[in-house]
Amino acid sequence: MEPAGKRTIGVVTVARSDYGHLIPLLEALRDTPGITLQLYVAGAHLSPRFGHTVDVIVADGWPITERVEMSPDSDTAEDVAAAAGIGLAGFARGFARGRPDLIMLLGDRLEMLAAAVAALPLTIPVAHLHGGEVTEGAIDEQARHAITKLAHLHFPAAEPYAGRILQMGEESWRVHCCGAPGLDRLARLASVPREELARRVGLPLLRPTLLVTFHPVTLEPEETGRQVGELAAALEAVNGTVIITYPGADVGHREVISRLEALAASRPETRMAIGLGEDGYCSLLREADVMIGNSSSGLIEAPSFGLPVVNVGSRQRGRLRAANVIDVEPARNEIVAGVRRALDPAFRASLAGLVNPYGDGHAAPRIAKVLAGVDLGPRLLRKQFVD
Repeated sequence: MEPAGKRTIGVVTVARSDYGHLIPLLEALRDTPGITLQLYVAGAHLSPRFGHTVDVIVADGWPITERVEMSPDSDTAEDVAAAAGIGLAGFARGFARGRPDLIMLLGDRLEMLAAAVAALPLTIPVAHLHGGEVTEGAIDEQARHAITKLAHLHFPAAEPYAGRILQMGEESWRVHCCGAPGLDRLARLASVPREELARRVGLPLLRPTLLVTFHPVTLEPEETGRQVGELAAALEAVNGTVIITYPGADVGHREVISRLEALAASRPETRMAIGLGEDGYCSLLREADVMIGNSSSGLIEAPSFGLPVVNVGSRQRGRLRAANVIDVEPARNEIVAGVRRALDPAFRASLAGLVNPYGDGHAAPRIAKVLAGVDLGPRLLRKQFVD
């Protein structure tokens, strides 16, 4: 696709989790002739509770077009919903000032949905990364598909997801299966030595090293406490160094943090980590012996390292997965059994040559090429449903 004239593309980032996936795309857009890049930073990035990671964005040298405050006062459903409304208003004002020709959204968070709704009356077309995916155990499922119907260009990470977008009535010329851009960074990031990782974590990384990320159960909020309790009990029962990353800013995240902080306080070989940096987190994926929890990272990034993953509960149910994933129910005995299987040398050896179903690590240049060449005229905005 040939370049089609100058355009300004606004990229939205609302948390450290999406920022890591967006970095390769930000670099590709910055380096593409004819594209002016804007960056809209919102949500957990601006919250001290989640490490005020806007500081990382500034340190990385990215100019910020707008900061959209929308962090909820608490983690109740009411406050999280109200924060989305505040964010919608903030994005509307920011987009009205910046007037990007197109905005780029990733994934399925309510903050991203707020940005998509804000763009609608401003007639700013939306491009969406990672649409068409399925996560049956989280409200992200509905948010993701809502963003798909609000979007004008789609960049699914795998062919089955492209097919699902087409099933939702989207026109085929709008759908470009390019892979997951977050994988692009894995090959180019310098590996942090194990000793430096230990310094950042504040704990010797003795083996086995267990990397843990657990998010609230948003479709079953009454289950969050029980499930994180079962996870904590399982971690008490296994040997090894446990590194826990913080959950997303979902309903119930404070209960998750509180329970896992209590575990870290009582189990000497355990740390909660909030400031690892992208190079640190990706290096932990390389150095860990097993990943445990319910994060999409276990399905999208971990296969690139041949890292065994114990996927707990229903949050990621329905998502494409490679052979590195061991699915278990949120019960301590099942989690412990999953960890033991993951740590079996024979299981790790079986993952040699594993192919990541989310792409080959060259997605960002493909996406940037499409964005540079797409016609931004009336046809892009006038969506038609395909039966």
